[in-house]
Amino acid sequence: MKSIEPVFVTELFCQIHAELLSLLRNLSGDDWIKPTAARQWAVKDIAAHLLDGDVRRLSYQRDKAPMVSPETPVENYRDLVNFLNQLNADWIRAAKRISPGLLIEFLELTGAQVCELFRSLDPFAPALFGVAWAGERESQNWFDIAREYTEKWHHQQQIRDAVGAPPLTGRKWLFPVLDTFLRGLPHTYRDTQAEEGSSVVFIITGEAGGEWTLKRESGAWKLYAGKSDTAVCLVRMEQDAAWRLLTKGLSQEEAAERVEISGDDRLGKPILGMLAVMA
Repeated sequence: MKSIEPVFVTELFCQIHAELLSLLRNLSGDDWIKPTAARQWAVKDIAAHLLDGDVRRLSYQRDKAPMVSPETPVENYRDLVNFLNQLNADWIRAAKRISPGLLIEFLELTGAQVCELFRSLDPFAPALFGVAWAGERESQNWFDIAREYTEKWHHQQQIRDAVGAPPLTGRKWLFPVLDTFLRGLPHTYRDTQAEEGSSVVFIITGEAGGEWTLKRESGAWKLYAGKSDTAVCLVRMEQDAAWRLLTKGLSQEEAAERVEISGDDRLGKPILGMLAVMA
């Protein structure tokens, strides 16, 4: 068991963007309208959403354009999620006018520029956006970029699922996603009480899996890499269940069937409601 370290994925972000372009270029006309796990979004809608992420990043961070202001004050996490949901819906509605071919051309342009931007950033400098699902108002660039990588990965995986394309679930691609997602565990458990020194171990099985320990220290939860030998609770799931659970791809009832909790059941259950996306 050791302290967790930053997740550096700038080059992997650029590589997975290339995989996205290759995937989209090989879709048939019918593929673009297939439903996805993103509920109301078809394949084309997800591609448009990924373009929106690039456009916002370049406009706000590189070009210093003023951000769109919410119509009502954002006073809490729910207000922020509602604001982002509305921004997303507005963009998807407008993007229905864009052809698949043009979407690919736009993504080719913006993706390369986002890669260039990320390469220029000091990984330990303050990020433009805090990782809110991890409870951070201010994050370092490495965490913001890792969050963007998880967005690029899981939305691309939703497209791959929808059209039957080979998944990117090897360790190279998926382990950084899971390792980033689990940085949200201390925030998820913030209201969960336990005796000082209590540990909960999380084991994700599969090629991209790993072990993490959440330990109660000084009245708060701290995340470690590796497995504690004195855990009072052990949570085990396979990698497919893990990424789907944390991206709203499974209901709590479905997750409960795919997550094994042993030991103190009360300390395992919070994972069933955890999300590592803004939702």
